[in-house]
Amino acid sequence: MNPNSKIEAFIGEKISSSNSVGGGCIANSRIIKTESGKSYFLKTLSGSPGMFLNEANSLRELAKPNCIAVPQVILADEGFLLLEHIIQGRKGGNFFSNFGKAFAQMHRYTSNYFGFFENNYIGATTQFNIAEGSEKDDWAEFYFQKRLVPQLKFAEQNGYATGLLSKAIAKLENTLAQILSGSQEPPTLLHGDLWGGNYMCDNNENAVLIDPAVYYGHREADLAMTKMFGGFTSEFYESYQMEYALPEGWKYRENIYLLYHYLNHLNLFGTSYYGQCINIVQSYL
Repeated sequence: MNPNSKIEAFIGEKISSSNSVGGGCIANSRIIKTESGKSYFLKTLSGSPGMFLNEANSLRELAKPNCIAVPQVILADEGFLLLEHIIQGRKGGNFFSNFGKAFAQMHRYTSNYFGFFENNYIGATTQFNIAEGSEKDDWAEFYFQKRLVPQLKFAEQNGYATGLLSKAIAKLENTLAQILSGSQEPPTLLHGDLWGGNYMCDNNENAVLIDPAVYYGHREADLAMTKMFGGFTSEFYESYQMEYALPEGWKYRENIYLLYHYLNHLNLFGTSYYGQCINIVQSYL
């Protein structure tokens, strides 16, 4: 049964039109409309079986705090994801202030353990979330074993890692707890991949989170990712800090969280990201 047949059987009416829209490089995105005039956002052609089921679970998790909008999951399948169609709006003058406040409120939603009940994806790369042993309670150990080590292994397999990079990251294992000292907090709900392309503005001028890579970790990791490519104003960060101030020393720790994403971009896009990876690691050693 093709996606359209499954969707029509689920929603109980025929699809009358389907129009392609711009989006990421992993999935094909379309706006579909039904005979009654309802519209939905449809993602198909996933690169990895099950990716859309993971994304659906991430969106459902982000909806739990009920403080920042996410698209409602209508139907998830291994080959497609049907979502609420959110109409794009224009950012008003208070958009980023409201966004920062809501994002801070989301970060007050916590879990008993670091990680998530399933692995998912950061872009097209597997993200390992299932904590083992002391990783459930020790953020430094979780971050090293489930974030840095897998990315280094991928880089070695892809031929992007050098002995210098491998040895430098290995040294972090003994110093990471000290680097992260002073930032101890409960495991917090994270978007996981929040950059300028993974949020939108709806027609009520509210921020909407899309394309998450959810897990429970330290919120500084979420905010660090927002600095990688820009797309967030000073009002966003000021509003966030007013609502839920970060622990002292967060600026020092920011790059250690960016390291995970630079390593991921090294694996996804090649050696142009190698220099940033080396510079970040060496700055902490």
